[in-house]
Amino acid sequence: MRVMSLVGNRPQFVKAAPLSRALRSRGTEILVHSGQHYDPDLADLFFDELAIPTPDHALGIGQGSPLVQLAGMITGLEALISTERPEALVVYGDTTTTLAGALCAAKCNIPLAHVEAGLRSFDATMPEEQNRIVTDHLSGLLLCPTPVAVENLHHEAITHGVHMVGDVMLDAALMFADAAASRIGATAFGMTPGEFILITVHRAAATDTPEALAALIEMLRALPFPALFPVHPRTRAKLTDAGLWDEASQIPGVTFIGPVGYLDFTRLLTQARAVVTDSGGVQKEACLHRIPCVTVRETTEWTETVTHGYNTLTGMHAGSVSAAVLDATIPADAPRLYGDGRASERIAALIEEFVASR
Repeated sequence: MRVMSLVGNRPQFVKAAPLSRALRSRGTEILVHSGQHYDPDLADLFFDELAIPTPDHALGIGQGSPLVQLAGMITGLEALISTERPEALVVYGDTTTTLAGALCAAKCNIPLAHVEAGLRSFDATMPEEQNRIVTDHLSGLLLCPTPVAVENLHHEAITHGVHMVGDVMLDAALMFADAAASRIGATAFGMTPGEFILITVHRAAATDTPEALAALIEMLRALPFPALFPVHPRTRAKLTDAGLWDEASQIPGVTFIGPVGYLDFTRLLTQARAVVTDSGGVQKEACLHRIPCVTVRETTEWTETVTHGYNTLTGMHAGSVSAAVLDATIPADAPRLYGDGRASERIAALIEEFVASR
């Protein structure tokens, strides 16, 4: 088989690490990097440390509004599809890159396989929710990480090509467990393992207005434990543009550091008392490593993490976040979620079968 895989941001790089290997064991994979994450600390570092194959093509989209990025990706991807002539296009998750791949595959009449199909937060204002819904309805092969995702698709009358395969993030977690465990971890940043909070915040809803940034700073001030905050370049830029970076970076008890790679982040996560985040991927990573998660959003696409006690939704409300951090535990009987660590093998086999059937 000859498939084209499209990636563009940190979580997609992590997912591509195990799946790319599985795809290449069965045929030819043409790896395309959209450039949605263009900072070296969010892109090059991940390719290097996870031994992801060097992209065959880089669209180099870079900065711009989602619509500007989308237009550039579609234009560049159309040209690549014309020259490379893949038998299928593989997209991951719910980003602008994902949507660009879905739209381009539909217009170029290329079969589309969606990894992480069926996720729903049921918040139609979220760009990610819009992206994942459109992508699912354009996909011929829908690769679901959980039974809940399958059920969501059935509610939307999507039943053909739907498969429950498990989650490739678990594959990656198992694949890189030893490498992550060898990293220095929290002590390198003055933190005591088990006694600090790990923080990630980057979404537009948490950073794009003065009110949102003020709520973020209030939340950081209210944390009841020392905190380590690897700051996303986007978040730092928003704080700087608002004249709030100096105030934020001097909050007592909060240590700000630059972005870290997957292995270093995993090591920090496994040493944390809890994680506070607005990231969908980090919610799931916390669950995989059985670290309590507090999500500063009102909704989540990873609903089973809440149902089974891994995750608490608080919104960006200082008092609620502080209380949730103090109470953060995982029930002893909380089940393991997201499969058996062999999702990539199943996905590659299904894609091979899907291509052959056409």
